[in-house]
Amino acid sequence: MGFKVGIVGAGQFSKCFIPLFQAHPFVDEVVLADIHPERCNKYAAAFGLERTFSSLDELLLSDVDAVAIFTQRHLHGEHTLKALKAGKHVYCAVPMAQSQEEISLILEEIKRSRLIYMTGETSYYYPSTVLCRDRYNAGHLGKFVYGEAQYLHDMLHGFYDAFKHSGGADWKKVAGIPPMYYPTHSASMILSVTGAKSTHVSCLGFVDQHEDGIFKKGGNLWDNPFSNQSALVRTSDGGIMRLNEFRRVGWGGKNSVYMSMFGTSGSYEEHAGGSAWSNLKWGEVENLTPELQCKDQYVQLSEGESTHHVLEHDFNASLAKVHHSYRLPDSFEGMPNGHHGSHQFLVDDFMKAVRTNKLPPNHAWRAADYMMPGLIAHESSLRNGEMLEVPDHGEAPSGWDLLDPDSFVAYPY
Repeated sequence: MGFKVGIVGAGQFSKCFIPLFQAHPFVDEVVLADIHPERCNKYAAAFGLERTFSSLDELLLSDVDAVAIFTQRHLHGEHTLKALKAGKHVYCAVPMAQSQEEISLILEEIKRSRLIYMTGETSYYYPSTVLCRDRYNAGHLGKFVYGEAQYLHDMLHGFYDAFKHSGGADWKKVAGIPPMYYPTHSASMILSVTGAKSTHVSCLGFVDQHEDGIFKKGGNLWDNPFSNQSALVRTSDGGIMRLNEFRRVGWGGKNSVYMSMFGTSGSYEEHAGGSAWSNLKWGEVENLTPELQCKDQYVQLSEGESTHHVLEHDFNASLAKVHHSYRLPDSFEGMPNGHHGSHQFLVDDFMKAVRTNKLPPNHAWRAADYMMPGLIAHESSLRNGEMLEVPDHGEAPSGWDLLDPDSFVAYPY
């Protein structure tokens, strides 16, 4: 018998995930909750959903086993806690939470309930991250020396419409979220390769001067003046990590999230024109661009619907050669995907974890590791770059096995 999954939020992102949950062999039913009836009804008709709910609270009173949260980013911590306390497994789009206190409360509730929580971090499954993780585990990188990752997403590239759609009349108050409060796309690309944590951070902020007034004191919920922030981080393995979170940047490459990693034996470099691997043999450079290439695929609810704000440059669908496609269920073949092939892996890992009660790779303690350098980095930028210690929320409870998605093959075909 499969599980019942409740989708929370009928937005631009959840439309990419509803059909994947419906197609997964461990899911019997998908239902939807949204506070806007017209959006809920539109999605229910498009995807053939038989049950809808008018709010998260109403959904949590139902018989669903798990919820997938696609609400506004500053509400994720609150909504996650509600779902866990209601006895539901949780898949939550990033970011995990907006404060150290929220993170601690979530971790305590998971330890108490032993429910599965997974952060929906797309960058963990980006082709570049997968390749670096595989080569690091094989010893080709050597000791980690330095890594840099950046989320370069100008407000003009879809963010205005996205925040207006989700934020309503007060959309500017939520659009001004500190960039470092959304650090997981960049931080996870480095930390998920090495398994290290952040220990110290120094961050500088770019004080915004744009006429829209989104990033300014008194203009948003965080009193945040920074549209761009750049952090230098010490990692627990002795390495150095640089994170750039930019929301006002004249840049438009093939995707908005980039990373490079340098080790004592090998290095990976990525830029707008392609990707390469090099090693200690001088002049030997391996062109990896063909191995990492994905193709665009659009998700539409109806014929003629505009796809511009659904896709942008990040919604790339087909799998790259480096992806571990062999471990996905057969039912996903030919299905929509997104964010450089990550969506199918996100759904699959979560459902495998729920089925086995094993921790997914991006479990709550790793989610905390991805969030903490950003939260402390923002505090550092308010102190003009003061070096601050990054608190460690520890590890998952001993005795709770970690899921190996690649080795799991017991699908009920």
